[in-house]
Amino acid sequence: MSLNEMNPDIEAFNEDQATLEEQQICETFATTIDDLLPEAESKIWHRHPVWFLNGNPIVGYSKLKAGIRLMFWSGASFDEDKLNPGTGKFKDASIIFTHPDQINLKDMKRWIKKSKTIQWDYKNVAKRKGKLVRLKD
Repeated sequence: MSLNEMNPDIEAFNEDQATLEEQQICETFATTIDDLLPEAESKIWHRHPVWFLNGNPIVGYSKLKAGIRLMFWSGASFDEDKLNPGTGKFKDASIIFTHPDQINLKDMKRWIKKSKTIQWDYKNVAKRKGKLVRLKD
């Protein structure tokens, strides 16, 4: 999807944010992800914008009290210092932004590129009774 074809549900999510800064952060995330993952399916999933490759969640963002969190489902395997690994058995990692000026597009583009090749199979985790398996690069 290009900027003109942004998922309307994601566009509504972005516009629904409380402050102009939060809206700008969300807009930057959505347009950058759409540009770099044109083959991905995007939708609101568990009330947050998420992009999927072959049904597997790759990247998304959500509003937290601390700011807007950009999350990569397999991000703990990216070997990136700025991404904070999640807790528990999953391989997610994220970073929180409170102002659009904090976003480093070079970093974000690198993380999105890694999200295409470094993936854990979240799509089938329920079938495997909670066991997470890495997909081949």
